[in-house]
Amino acid sequence: MRNPKWHRDEIILALDLYFRLESGKIHAGNPEVIELSKLINLLPIYEIKPDEVKFRNPNGVSLKLSNFLAIDDSHPGKGMSSYSKLDEEIFNEFKNEKPRFSQIAQTIKITISNPELIESLSRIENDDMESVVEGQVLYKLHKYRERNKKIVSKKKANSLKKFGKLECEICGFDFHLKYGELGYGFIECHHMVPLYALNSVTETRLDDLALVCANCHRMLHRRISNESNFNIISKKGNDK
Repeated sequence: MRNPKWHRDEIILALDLYFRLESGKIHAGNPEVIELSKLINLLPIYEIKPDEVKFRNPNGVSLKLSNFLAIDDSHPGKGMSSYSKLDEEIFNEFKNEKPRFSQIAQTIKITISNPELIESLSRIENDDMESVVEGQVLYKLHKYRERNKKIVSKKKANSLKKFGKLECEICGFDFHLKYGELGYGFIECHHMVPLYALNSVTETRLDDLALVCANCHRMLHRRISNESNFNIISKKGNDK
């Protein structure tokens, strides 16, 4: 059985190394390529790896890096032309945003180097966000932050004390007003920090969270790679 196609998060990590390597150093014996192979194997993406020995081994990683040579207009050679549509898509998304891209890759690396955090992220279900620009690891980290019961409880308590109610910071929906006692204290939290700016070692602050109804929360997650949704929330929250 063949190993699965490369996932967005794997390609992000590979492209991060590509941007930092000279073309002559793209080979399976390079210590950085070997280290990347080990790192990619830590990603909480595939429960089953058909070929454990060959799965994203240094040879496979070096071939993926060579694929980028064929996409890169600044490279004079041909590279390996068997690159995928996703390889080309991700390369073009980030070729002119290298500082931001480096930040994304670094956060992914820090996150997957934490076994306890990875265990928590692996329990968060995959949904329709497979194409999130920053990848599934950061999207799951975002959702993990939203589910921190301690900070969420503090956010709700703070809002109740300040406003005497919990209402959606986007549409104004109040579960208590609509459903009576059944809806008292019920509302969801959205983590407002853009995915590319997440830091796996930084604690979530109350100001990082916005209280939202389920419908608005779902819409925000559909637009998770668009920073405008964070600005919309922040503006409404500041108007209160």
